[in-house]
Amino acid sequence: MSVRRAAFALVAALLLAAPAWAVRNVTDPGAPRALPAEGPVQVSWHDPAGFTEIRRSRNRAMARRGDWVAELARHLRQRAQARLPTGERLEVVLVDIARAGEYEAAPDPALGDVRIYRDVYPPAIELSFRRLDADGRVRAEGTRRLRDPGYLLHGASGGDPLRFEKRLLDDWLARELPR
Repeated sequence: MSVRRAAFALVAALLLAAPAWAVRNVTDPGAPRALPAEGPVQVSWHDPAGFTEIRRSRNRAMARRGDWVAELARHLRQRAQARLPTGERLEVVLVDIARAGEYEAAPDPALGDVRIYRDVYPPAIELSFRRLDADGRVRAEGTRRLRDPGYLLHGASGGDPLRFEKRLLDDWLARELPR
């Protein structure tokens, strides 16, 4: 078998072995619109095709890439579960997301577009929520518009491409569910 055929066979095998639930495009019609129901925190989201991140992006193909909505939802669930008092439940719907930064043309055309972080591209998340007590009574509910125009001043470092949005959610949870 030639090296080219062996490489092709390996790539094909890897693609076939990928989990069926893996989302390559956040707007795929078959992509989930909620995390699986488990624990006291439920997180769902509107169709990402309508999110500001997709609608206003200068590179919609790059903005749709990956499963960043579900990653933000998992982060929100994990952090909320740690803060939520025993017996309470939290239901959150991610209504709109505008990620920090924007895709701009790289100085070298061979690099394509890259996400550039500038103060004119702050992260913003709109969400609605219901917080229920152990008896199922609503303790709090509402809509929140989270935005951090000074996101670059807070020193979020690291390679996590969602670090600014995750911090925005963490800050909201600290206000909504104080310890």
